[in-house]
Amino acid sequence: MAVKFDLNEREVWDGNYAASQALRQADVDVVVAYPITPSTPIVENYGAYVANGYIDGEFVMVESEHAAMSGCIGASAAGGRVSTATSSQGFALMAEVLYQASGMRLPIILNVVNRALASPLNVRGDHADMYLGRDSGWLQVGAFNAQEAYDLALCAFKIAENPSVRLPMMIHQDGFITSHTAQNVYPLTDQAAIDFVGVIEPIDDMLDFSKPVTYGAQTEEDWHFEHKAKQHKAIMDSTLVIDAVFAEFKELTGREYNRVESYDMEDADVVIIGLGTTVETARVAAKRIREKGIKAGVVAIRCFRPFPYEEVREVLKNAKAIAVTDRSSPGGAMGAFFNEVSAAMYTSVSRPIVTNFIYGLGGRDFSIEEAERIYTEQQAHADAGYITTEIQQFSGLRGPRLGFFKTERS
Repeated sequence: MAVKFDLNEREVWDGNYAASQALRQADVDVVVAYPITPSTPIVENYGAYVANGYIDGEFVMVESEHAAMSGCIGASAAGGRVSTATSSQGFALMAEVLYQASGMRLPIILNVVNRALASPLNVRGDHADMYLGRDSGWLQVGAFNAQEAYDLALCAFKIAENPSVRLPMMIHQDGFITSHTAQNVYPLTDQAAIDFVGVIEPIDDMLDFSKPVTYGAQTEEDWHFEHKAKQHKAIMDSTLVIDAVFAEFKELTGREYNRVESYDMEDADVVIIGLGTTVETARVAAKRIREKGIKAGVVAIRCFRPFPYEEVREVLKNAKAIAVTDRSSPGGAMGAFFNEVSAAMYTSVSRPIVTNFIYGLGGRDFSIEEAERIYTEQQAHADAGYITTEIQQFSGLRGPRLGFFKTERS
């Protein structure tokens, strides 16, 4: 019997502690983990809850992140509710096994505290690891603050374990900016949380000896294509369950989540579209720049996978100029997020101007003033009907500005 754990109506938690409390309240059976900054407190706290008798679960320390996800796969295939957390290089080491988990349709929940990938070594937050996982077959949602890290972790179990989904899911939060910043959080009671998440119903679990199953079978060209097509369809169809769970959570708490969030978009001509904590910075900048007569708006992607192409196209249909902010090094291309947004807008009849900004690498601050500068530049493009200046792809870079190209538009 677990020891009673009392929570106040309002707590002051950082994003890591908020995520760990969600794991406790969701009655997770197994956490298999290897620590890495800045995600360590999530699994460390869960281990403390187990050691102190606050939860009847298992905390398993292993020798690497590759082993951590491997252990999660075994526990999930056995029918347990399973979770872990990682960041950056740990995520990269785990990448091989992410494809195993999704291909086996195991509803593992992974808290990813986003951090830059080496080299050079950096422990601060950007979205390089998020983008690394975008094609791994996992659902991906993003939290912008500690409250959302808590809420989305609870929602994730209910989404991933739905019989029509049965896919692993990541909850992303920005390293240090969210993970280590203490904010007001309004948690559910333990009973309300477990009532919302529900009890996991194992499907094809390996410990049901009356119905033997095989995991990780070899298929080659005869069935591999069909298997991946069905997996892709399940990912795309998961939007129905995601929307339904978000609606149920709103009814319970009053807190509303959507796969695409929009702010001041009713009459916006120029827009910043972003992920993570950048969204809150852009919202402040949009309100300030509106006082100068620029109709600025913000669009935030809550659900990165499956990517909400139709919803993005709809919310941006009246925009004249769009700045897509990528917090990851493009490696000789446009940013990965830019490519997603551009694909969504390619079939839009409005065909707004879309430009790419790389920012905040390795934890570099994205200031309100820089966001205002981007809005001002986008307004000039919108007024002219084409890109009026050499695009400075790297926003907030020290030293000479690195311009890449200028595109005129008739």
